[in-house]
Amino acid sequence: MSDATAAQPLVRATDLAKTFDVSAPWLNRVLERRPRQLLRAVDGVSFDIQRGQTLALVGESGCGKSTVARLLVGLYAPTRGGFQFDGQDAHAAFRTPQGRQLRRRIQMIFQDPYASLNPRWRVQDIVAEPLVEHGLLSGAGELRERVGELLQSVGLSPLDASRFPHQFSGGQRQRISIARALATHPEFLVCDEPTSALDVSVQAQVLNIMKDLQRRQGLTYLFISHNLAVVRHVSDQVGVMYLGRLVELADKHTLFDSPRHPYTRMLLDAIPKIHDTGRARTPVQGEVPNPLDPPAGCAFNPRCPHANERCRVERPVLHAIGGVRVACHAVEEGRI
Repeated sequence: MSDATAAQPLVRATDLAKTFDVSAPWLNRVLERRPRQLLRAVDGVSFDIQRGQTLALVGESGCGKSTVARLLVGLYAPTRGGFQFDGQDAHAAFRTPQGRQLRRRIQMIFQDPYASLNPRWRVQDIVAEPLVEHGLLSGAGELRERVGELLQSVGLSPLDASRFPHQFSGGQRQRISIARALATHPEFLVCDEPTSALDVSVQAQVLNIMKDLQRRQGLTYLFISHNLAVVRHVSDQVGVMYLGRLVELADKHTLFDSPRHPYTRMLLDAIPKIHDTGRARTPVQGEVPNPLDPPAGCAFNPRCPHANERCRVERPVLHAIGGVRVACHAVEEGRI
């Protein structure tokens, strides 16, 4: 690998946006004289992920994290913007016959291990499906051997290949999902809240497996979560999303030690800390606005204690300020 290739990020999202038409049927709109309704689930998200690194996206439910994940694996086509993988336009490649080669290198681990595994298939067939689909292996003996290796890599036994998903616990099912994602030797894994449906002790086991796999195989992760304790454990960089936009993007230590955006501060203040029992915490105020009718200006301004008139009329842009990318007029003006 050349120095130029090594320095180039493996993943580069540029102004990614996805808008859904959630309008009522045409006849209803005509009779009720209602306009079309557009939901801007993701609205101009940009970030880079270096090889072997983990970027975590955090934010409240409905902020667009999972939509970003589906854009990166090609389940959704972007309304605007682009996604480059290893220097090539991924969404353009997905539409060509050669897109199958790219899909081998990008895999996804879904949130719910109870819903993402076919209950009628044995584990052997579930884990072997990517190998057969991409034509990597075809012989029954080769497939059985490879599935056994994959199951061992996530802490399961090759003998588990003959069982059905309902015979496993939630943590074991998620390990099967990880084994399936690893079948094609991917370089980039998109992990959409892979531990949120699991007990805390099981979460730790799955996260440790993922970290160990990353070290051994040089994997690159986009890790989506609403659990900041999990994010602190797994990430190198953290992006905070609010109503479809990135409001802060920083190195993990910088973000947790000195958060800049008021929304990031509120999220971190909501975490109970053993040593801060005497300190007054600022709870997360209010509710996320209706994404069909977002506020003018900064989307966070109705909940922000530092909002002024500029915040209510002008939407902030993600700027680099002191080594952190943050979209906040108050930070830019030095008011906080």
